[in-house]
Amino acid sequence: MLNAAEILSQIASRPKNFALSHDLYCDPGVYQTDLEQIWYREWVFAIPACEIPKTGNHATLQIGEFPVVIVRGADGQIRAFHNVCRHRGQRLCPKHNGSSPKLVCPYHQWTYDLDGKLLFARDMGPDFDPSKFSLKPVHVRSDGGMVFICLADNPPAFDRFGGFLDSYVGASDPGNAKVAYSSTIIEEGNWKLVIENNRECYHCGGNHPSLCRSYSDNPLMTVMEGPNAASNEILQHWDRCDAAGLPARFINQDDMQWRFARVPLLNNAESFTMSTKAAVSRRMGNIPWNDAGSLMLYHFPSTWNHFLPDHAIVFRMVPISPMQTEVTTKWLVHKDAVEGVDYDVQKLTEVWINTNDEDRRVVEENQKGIRSPAYEAGPYSPNQEEGVIHFVDWYCQKIQDRLAPLPAMAAE
Repeated sequence: MLNAAEILSQIASRPKNFALSHDLYCDPGVYQTDLEQIWYREWVFAIPACEIPKTGNHATLQIGEFPVVIVRGADGQIRAFHNVCRHRGQRLCPKHNGSSPKLVCPYHQWTYDLDGKLLFARDMGPDFDPSKFSLKPVHVRSDGGMVFICLADNPPAFDRFGGFLDSYVGASDPGNAKVAYSSTIIEEGNWKLVIENNRECYHCGGNHPSLCRSYSDNPLMTVMEGPNAASNEILQHWDRCDAAGLPARFINQDDMQWRFARVPLLNNAESFTMSTKAAVSRRMGNIPWNDAGSLMLYHFPSTWNHFLPDHAIVFRMVPISPMQTEVTTKWLVHKDAVEGVDYDVQKLTEVWINTNDEDRRVVEENQKGIRSPAYEAGPYSPNQEEGVIHFVDWYCQKIQDRLAPLPAMAAE
């Protein structure tokens, strides 16, 4: 297992715009460092808010060693807690989703209100003070219908990103949506490989026949340098969106941790379907046309998303071992859309069901090759893999900043 100094040495020795070393994709010590310095300290996408629309609805997820439960309170607020009973540590909510007026530990029935306060603990004696045993909170933000959590005591800033969630994603009004379908797969690959594969379409033409019916693998359709710097096709699309009051232009975090941009689909396609036509007859939000393209949003380390006029597809990935990653995909439609009338689940989901499985195979073969003693990191394409460069540079800088020793104090 690599220690901090060895990890820093391998990052420092990486040639510019090259892939990471074998150990940075495979080593258990690197995996633990990734959890502690990235996943336990950054904002992580958890669920779409519409997944828990009513009082008592809750959802769970696991980030490394931390089980978390997210719950909608009687006041309508979304809160998150460590999914650990304050009695003897049992997980309160073992299932992915549920609904209950209170959170009741299945072990000894300690009972908590939806705001985390301990309401009932049987036979604990006269000196027991329930106010000292509330559930431990987890930082949570719900903006633009997207719920993010952060395990850190002092989380990074969120307000700027949250504002763009409200304006860009808010145009699709996912708060008034519902989850039409959910899929979870396990990819036998390091989490960084999963993101790298997502951040380029260099591989799309050879691997994604369903997706390439509607999504261009031309890098000019995803490479943008600013709100006025993109291909002519994208600039024309942004002008059209501007005239309709639809947020579309490229906006990003300086270190590229997150990015928003609405881009047209291939040949005026309406949606990610085999026919390229809308999968849902009832549009989401206030999107004015069927061919408004996809609002693409990513946020390192955990999510990438497509918000289309007729539906949205939200993706969450979390690492579960050095070379295993859980990828969850949820398809959102207008809350009043009726299955079998307004949409067909198979037509809605087939393109990304296919694409996810194709990406799984690519990542797993990539991981198998990297495990070989013959593996030697190669260069990224500056034309095709700019998004991968952004991610790997972001990752390396975060690890360097957080593992770098503090400067020695000057002598008196």
